[in-house]
Parts: sequence; structure tokens; C-alpha cells
Amino acid sequence: MIVILGPTASGKTSLAARSALEFDGEVISADSRQVYKGLDIGTGKDLGDYIIQGKKTPYHLINIVEPGHEYNLFEFQQDFLKTYVEILERNKLPILCGGSGLYIEAVLKGFHLPPVDNDPEFENNLRLKTRDELIKMLQNLRPLHNTTDILDEERLVKAIEIATFSHGRNYSKGKLPEIEYKIFGIRFEREVIRKRITERLERRLQGGLIEEVQKLLDQGLTPDQLKFYGLEYKFIAMYHQQEITFNEMFRLLNTAIHQYAKRQMTWFRKMERSGFIIHWIDGELEMEQKIKAIKKIVLPGENLL
Repeated sequence: MIVILGPTASGKTSLAARSALEFDGEVISADSRQVYKGLDIGTGKDLGDYIIQGKKTPYHLINIVEPGHEYNLFEFQQDFLKTYVEILERNKLPILCGGSGLYIEAVLKGFHLPPVDNDPEFENNLRLKTRDELIKMLQNLRPLHNTTDILDEERLVKAIEIATFSHGRNYSKGKLPEIEYKIFGIRFEREVIRKRITERLERRLQGGLIEEVQKLLDQGLTPDQLKFYGLEYKFIAMYHQQEITFNEMFRLLNTAIHQYAKRQMTWFRKMERSGFIIHWIDGELEMEQKIKAIKKIVLPGENLL
């Protein structure tokens, strides 16, 4: 399997789609928000990137659940495994693409996650703790991507359970296949990625993102439900509720996405420290050069001229 990761706005989707074309593969999304139907512009599905030279690249785990459902790590791992096996059965190459480091590690480590609601003793022990103690536990386990995780006790307990399982508790070995993989990361200088994020946000706001959030509200989703999806949906929902002005929304959202990209890179560096080998590709390279860099690792010894 080829794995393509990187911070938000780094161009992962286009590189994954092109790699699928070059290696006769299919893309598996490792994005915790692209699973939701109707969350299109804000999650950057960029489905047009999957059409290259008039040919559609197969993609998976996008638009698979209804908004309002709180998709979790256990569900992702099960969906990934089913998709991964099916792609291999078609004699195609799986290409895992995303910026959710937790999701990527959950499949690369080769561990099986049990459903988190099967450990009542663990839940009961968590409920004996104060809210501040629970928040501190969650912060020690993973970055707080969604502040809604700490709004109420039940969500906080569930978030800690999922994060705990992802760090090794109650893992069972051997339920997932051993996967041979190469990891490629797209990297930009910090100021360049900041500029790309701001420019992309401007394009999305002009391209219907505000209307997309309003449509979700009109469909019956509550502002609190949208806040669960974080970033764009959180701040634009606040704007629609007249809690903040447009300028405040843009400033807060832009800052939050920059901070998210920084947390993503911190996670990837943590992966490297734990033993993962990530082959970094300069994001400024042309697509042909990026593909050539991947081929040098995936197809060593071949004449790539």
C-alpha cells in the first residue's frame, strides 16, 4: 500500500489520484470528516481531482454516512479493512490518503480495535474522575481537534476511550493483515502552507461554503452537531447564529486551520519518532516530479527517465 499524508491544503488528494493512475490503484480516504454526506466544500473532498485525462480514479470512504452520526475510529478501521481487502481482490494497489494521523496509525500498526462500548469497567472508572481530570487525560492522549469533546461528560468519556484504545489499550494482535506500505508526506515551508490555507479558505467562502453550512442547518442539524465537525462547520455555524460577525468568523477560522495544520505536522513527526519512515516530498515540485519521487521508492532500480 502507498500512504500519502500531509497537513491540510498540501495537495494530498491530487497526488493520491495521480498515483492511483500511475500504479493502477484505488484511493482510500483517511479523513475523519469526508465520510459525511453533504460536508463537501468544508472538508475539501475535491472530487474533481479524481478525474484525470477523462478517467475517473476509484475512491472509497467518502460520503458513506449521514451527517449527525458521530463516526469514530473503530468504524473507520472496520470500513478500511473491508475496502482494503476488496481492492487487493481486484488486483489493484490500495493508496491511503489523508491528514488524520490517528486514522492512519490505526491501520498501519496492524492492531484490531474492539468497540469502545464493550468496556463498562473502564467507563465507570472514568466517571469517578472530575471533569478537569478527564480533560487533562484527553489532552495527554491526543490534541483536542474538536472542543465539543469536552462539552459534556458522556462525549468526554467516549473520546478518552477511543484515544486510549488508539494508544494500545485492549488491542488484540492478528485481527488485521500485515500491510506492506511506503509512506509519502507532502511538505511546505510554514509560511507557504499558511498562505495556501488562507487563500483556500477565501476560495471556499466565495465558492459556497457558507451556503453549504446553512443547508445543513436547514436539513435539521443543530449548531452543536455542526460544532462536532470542527473548524469550518463550527465557526460558520456560529456566524449563522449571529454569535460572531463575518470578519470575526474569517479571522477565528483562519487561525484555527493554521493551528490544525501545525498539530498535524506535530503528529507526523511523532510518527517518525516512533519508527515510521516518511519519505517527504517538496510540495513546490510539479506533479510529474512528485510522481517520479514516489516511483524511485516504490520501484527501485527501474529506469524512470
